[in-house]
Amino acid sequence: MKILVTGGAGFIGSHLVDALIAAGHRVRVLDNLDPQVHGAGALPPAHLHPAAELQVGDVRDRKAVARALDGVEAVFHQAAAVGVGQSMYQIEHYVSVNAVGAAVLLEGIVERRRQLRRLVVASSMSLYGEGAYRAPDGRSVHPALRTEADLAARRFELRDANGSELTPIGTPEEKPLQPTSIYAITKRDHEEMFLAVGAAYDIPVVALRYFNVYGPRQALSNPYTGVVAIFSSRLLNRRPPLLYEDGRQTRDFVHVSDIVQANLIALECDAAGGRTYNVGTGRATSVLQVAETLSELLDFAEKPEPLGTYRAGDIRHCVADISRIERELGYRPKVDFADGLRELLAWLRSQSPDDAVEAAGRELAARGLTR
Repeated sequence: MKILVTGGAGFIGSHLVDALIAAGHRVRVLDNLDPQVHGAGALPPAHLHPAAELQVGDVRDRKAVARALDGVEAVFHQAAAVGVGQSMYQIEHYVSVNAVGAAVLLEGIVERRRQLRRLVVASSMSLYGEGAYRAPDGRSVHPALRTEADLAARRFELRDANGSELTPIGTPEEKPLQPTSIYAITKRDHEEMFLAVGAAYDIPVVALRYFNVYGPRQALSNPYTGVVAIFSSRLLNRRPPLLYEDGRQTRDFVHVSDIVQANLIALECDAAGGRTYNVGTGRATSVLQVAETLSELLDFAEKPEPLGTYRAGDIRHCVADISRIERELGYRPKVDFADGLRELLAWLRSQSPDDAVEAAGRELAARGLTR
């Protein structure tokens, strides 16, 4: 099959390209080689598979999209501007790349709908906002976002109306969406646009809601990428990770190879068409635990200390309920977090990233987005 991967020179996209080529597919990549992701100079990254056909272009460019779609039978849409914090002050840029870019791509797809057998779109856990919780009486609940008063008082855990602490549980796909950032809003739009167009034109679409992805090739010099990469960048520059709140907020860290696994299944499984799936591990890990483990692996003696400050729009807990993708597609996460970090270590030791995390923090503080 001839396949287009938008954003295919990036972190997740390049791993997906490798796997598709290994499976015997012909792969074309459309990527704008964003300097924030790929560094100054915007050269094709060395990790991009030599058998992939690279077309340098932007998903908002109709001509570039038309060239990229020529003759392809399936599309994996991975291209996006990534970063919750940055999206709150580069609002037009994020809406343009993520929402308008998806619109331009979809119009190109509609014009060629008879040649396309499958679309797979990268969505995000960020569109949930807070994850799902269990109340003291055992009910599953979807609480409102934390109030400014609670955050200012450093009451970080969510509570019910009686003041009892709620217990985080796996977040299912049916949970009401509560996006808390421009990035999350655009990813929700991204997902819903693909599903709506697919249904209208009878093109099978699968939306995969990625949880917190980590692994080799993540852009370490991009201060708005995932927390594992951000902490790694700090530690490789012999500086302690910056931990917001008390560090005990939890996420679901999923290895990039498991993300690729889910994408490959989505390509082949007819039952997946028109469906949305969480892609994670179902296991909660605190941000503090990530910082402590990486510090130990990278021989950084200073103990990570939480800042106590918080960022506007941050959530407390969100972990995937993966029962739907396990039941319907046979997906099983294969990489344990501890094993994934050990594998990551060898790659990290070969990297010399710039540390732009403090500068990014100053940008947020100057706009009143950290308190």
